[in-house]
Amino acid sequence: MGQRTDMHEHALDNIKYIRSTMEKSTAFTAVPGYGMILVGLSALLASWLGSGAKTREAWLAIWTAEGMAAILFGFIALIWKANHSGVSLLSSPARRFGLGFAPPLLAGAALTAAAARANHYSEVAGLWLLLYGSGVVTGGISSVRAVPIMGLCFMGLGTLTLFSPAQFNDLALAVGFGFLHIGFGLWIARKYGG
Repeated sequence: MGQRTDMHEHALDNIKYIRSTMEKSTAFTAVPGYGMILVGLSALLASWLGSGAKTREAWLAIWTAEGMAAILFGFIALIWKANHSGVSLLSSPARRFGLGFAPPLLAGAALTAAAARANHYSEVAGLWLLLYGSGVVTGGISSVRAVPIMGLCFMGLGTLTLFSPAQFNDLALAVGFGFLHIGFGLWIARKYGG
């Protein structure tokens, strides 16, 4: 009887190990393509509104509101897709995605506050694109292939924006947060189920 119990416990340990290994190797597929399209459309609106802002503070307020709306849209879409595709937001790949994505965004918020305080608004657009892209790349390592590719595009655009004249900032933000989100959102929606 003792040998049988030992075999049973050993088999359960093996099953737990296999399950853990499979969960760690699984891609996080709940990245919401349709949510990214919505975020892209709202960014195009913010870009249009921002280009007509009378002050740099008003410009920053418009884009800050857009950022908060984008986070809300993205989170709601993420929950919706996860529920419809049966992906747990508490799984190891989901946690890795969040842990890779959040720190660059928090750094972006801190650097935005510091730039505004020092009256360096012209660098903000490039910083946002670069740091958002790095968050997408690091979070996207545990996701589908399109996600880190999108992050690299954001990083490239952000780097270019940092070294471009400030009058191109609204265009860069429209291209990045608008058109890149829409294009990659369509790719993810078609290929990875919404």
